[in-house]
Amino acid sequence: MQDILTLSNVILDSLSDGVYVCDKNRTIVYWSKSAERITGWTQQDVVGRRCLDDVLCHIDKDGHRLCGEEFCPLHRAMVTGNSTSVPLIVFAQAKDGRRVPMQVSVAPIRDSKGDVVGGVETFRDVSAVLADLKRAERIQTLSLEQDLPADGRIRFSTVYTPHDIVGGDYLAIRQLDADYYGFLLADAMGHGVAAALYTMHLSSLWSRFHSRLLSSPAEFAGAVNNELGKVVKDESFATAVCGVIDAEKRILRFSSAGAPPVVVFRADGRVEQIESPGIPFGIMDDSDYDDVEAKLAAGETLLVFSDGAFEIHNAEGELLGVDGLIRILQRLDYPAVALRRESLEEELLRFSNRIRLDDDVTLIEVRFS
Repeated sequence: MQDILTLSNVILDSLSDGVYVCDKNRTIVYWSKSAERITGWTQQDVVGRRCLDDVLCHIDKDGHRLCGEEFCPLHRAMVTGNSTSVPLIVFAQAKDGRRVPMQVSVAPIRDSKGDVVGGVETFRDVSAVLADLKRAERIQTLSLEQDLPADGRIRFSTVYTPHDIVGGDYLAIRQLDADYYGFLLADAMGHGVAAALYTMHLSSLWSRFHSRLLSSPAEFAGAVNNELGKVVKDESFATAVCGVIDAEKRILRFSSAGAPPVVVFRADGRVEQIESPGIPFGIMDDSDYDDVEAKLAAGETLLVFSDGAFEIHNAEGELLGVDGLIRILQRLDYPAVALRRESLEEELLRFSNRIRLDDDVTLIEVRFS
């Protein structure tokens, strides 16, 4: 290990990215000049200390601590022997207590026999990038339309957890007249900035076409599909479910564009999955969509969600699936107990055994009083 460091110090110190090296116990043995510049921690401060001992103390965008063993990317690189770039911005603790947004890459270090003897992490300050993403987040949040008047017959609530600072899911709920409410939940392919831009276009299409929900969700879906197809040009697509709810008669009419089933928690304890055919938006012009109707009763709950809520694999490669999501919700005493984002995310992460979920997670809940 010491020979590797001696040969590499000059090169590493010349890089603009911060670099540090640790042994298998995660004791820091090298700390570059750029690491000092970015964090304020000097070599004298950190060499000989473990990286998890109150030095960088990485957290994610939601404040979850990434140090320790289970969630530490550098530890995982040494255990698995694989290099990786952490796709999300993480936040490191500078010497003066500031949180510095960073893009991080990790890799194992091997000796001449091929055995892992340590690990290396490179990181760069992405404060300027984060500032732009925060502006985009504010704009995107404003586009998620869910400002509803109080109605004693029906109550909406939502869960929205983007994978990154900005997300690729879009939701909208609007009262159309005294009795009717329209909704849309769409999931653009991928996540991050590109997917977020598609959601902004979906927001404009919602504003343009949502009145068609009263006559037919399938008609709305067809109009959005054709308009979105002009933009994506076979490069992307979005799955979606759109619908209209008669709050007085408790009737749901909806159409799906490759979206997961709509789930109804019946008053007698049954859970019903209602499917609707339809291909995702943007793949083919003039696609046909169908209207599907369902009757609900007082005390029943309707749940609509993006595929990030159930397309989750555990360490053995098993898919959670819609049935697995329903089992998790039932363990949380749902729908008797209100849906909480933190509790659901904790259960999904426990199943996946991952640092973070791989996709945006969005749910729309409708309770009938």
